[in-house]
Order: sequence, then C-alpha cells, then structure tokens
Amino acid sequence: MQALFDAIATLPLPTQAQRHFHGRGGRFPGCEPWLLDTFPPAWLLTCFEPVTEAQEAALHAALAARWAQLGQPPETLCWVLQCRQVGSQQRPETRLMAGALPEPHVAHEDGVQYLLHLLSGQNHGLFLDMAEGRRYVRAFCAQQPGARVLNLFAYTCAFSVVALQAGAAEVINLDMSPGALATGRRNHALNGLQAAKASFLAHDLFKSWGKLLRAGPFDLVIVDPPSYQKGSFVAEKDYPRLLRRLPDLLTPGGRALLALNTPKLGPEFLLQHLASETPGLRVLQRLPNPLVFADVDEGRSLKVFIVESSAWA
Repeated sequence: MQALFDAIATLPLPTQAQRHFHGRGGRFPGCEPWLLDTFPPAWLLTCFEPVTEAQEAALHAALAARWAQLGQPPETLCWVLQCRQVGSQQRPETRLMAGALPEPHVAHEDGVQYLLHLLSGQNHGLFLDMAEGRRYVRAFCAQQPGARVLNLFAYTCAFSVVALQAGAAEVINLDMSPGALATGRRNHALNGLQAAKASFLAHDLFKSWGKLLRAGPFDLVIVDPPSYQKGSFVAEKDYPRLLRRLPDLLTPGGRALLALNTPKLGPEFLLQHLASETPGLRVLQRLPNPLVFADVDEGRSLKVFIVESSAWA
C-alpha cells in the first residue's frame, strides 16, 4: 500500500471534487483495490476488498499527519471509508471515520455545484471519471447556443446542468430512478437554472421511444448507462438495441456522446456495434479520460465516443 500512502502524503487542501489515487488502473502494484477522492471537506477512500483494523488505523494516521502538515486543526479532519465487494450484490459498507459532513454536502467542479450523499449507497452523486465528458457537453452547447439536448440515464443530471449553463435551450433528462432525478432537480436549482428549460422523466428508456421521438429530434444525445443494472440496462444486450434507434433521435448533423464504463468490454464493442447498427453515424473521436484515471490497459478504462449523424440525412 506504499503508493497509496505516498499519494496521501502529497494531498492538497481539498478545494474541489477530484480523484487523487486510482489503484484500479493497475499502475500501482499492491494497491489495485484502492481509490482516493476529494469531496471537500472530506477525503473519501474506497476499497474493493475487506479492510483490516490495522489498515484503518494506518490510513487514519497518514491522513491526520497530512492534515496537520496543511496547517489544519486536527478536529476538522474529515474522511470516509467505503468497502465494496467485487461481484457482490451486497450494498457497500460506508462509514464516517472522522469529522462531520455538511448538510447539504455540495461538491464543486469547474465552477458548478453538485449535491452529494457520501454515506448513502455506492454512488455519491457525481462520477469523477466523466469530467471530460461534462467539459465536452459544455463546449458543444457553448458553440451551438439554443441546442436541444436529450440526457439518457441522467442520474443526478450533471450533464443537464452544464448544458444549460452553456446555452442549451432545453434538456430532457430520463432515468428510471425518481430519487436520482429529484437530486437532479435540486442540482438545477442550486446552480440557479430556469426550471422550465429542464424536464425530468422517470421512465424506462425501452418503453419510452415513442415519447422521445415525438419530443425530438435533438442536437445532442448523451448516453451514459450503467454497464449492468438488472431490470434497467445490460450493456452486452441493450447497447445494440439502443444504438439501432439512436439515429432517429438526432437532427441532421447532430451528435451523440456514448459512454461505456466496464473493464469487461473494450472500445471495439461500441465501434463494432456502431458500424453494424448505425452505419449513418460517423465516429469523430474518443474523449480522453482525466490523467489520474490512466490504466495499464486503456481498453479497460472508461470509453467515451463522440459520433455525428449525416448532415444530409
């Protein structure tokens, strides 16, 4: 675990949401189960295997020492430990190890505010590896003011917030979870965005094509699904079905952001199905991941492609 302790020893004072250590990328032998994130005022350590009491004590000592080096009072140290079991259906165990979390807990990224819930469930409200995807959406909507955007698998609607901030005329957010969309509504209000420009549909995508086709077409469609969520989306089976319908949702020359976040499927999975299911779409680029998320095999890391429909369709 020395590489993790080395990362802790150089942690900056928390200012915005970001990852500092990504053991899952395989670049630090012996630290593969570990992640270290900042969600001010908290540091979050995530481990994909059981953590011993001795490890907990050593981590606390390292974090406390770094906190003192940063000139902060010891009683203000705040850190959270989440333990996940790989391949398990059990909920992760998440504990506040020191300090107190604010309520509401708000993260900042590129000047945008997002509500967090570090102690509830596996996901916290903001996926840090998608930072470049959010920047792409911001740039696209800034270059095409008045764009209409469809945000599928919207979760807490981070893409919608940046799109509207950048000048989108309208965003439709679709997700099966009413709770996630409720947080999404709060994210829009938190950032002072007009409620009339965003809509929130707690629907099953595959039962909602008619509604979406009537609402379309869209200048930008964002597809950021879970890789495996029983009853919602299984990438191997459902991504080809989705791609088949995607061109019908796009304006001529419209673009789509397609994300695939599973180490089990490489970029060729999306590229092959794009070629077979949507020959009218052209792949423009694969977005880079934030540097801290570098992987010894980039085929295992987050894959985000930008595609464009034919301008003469």
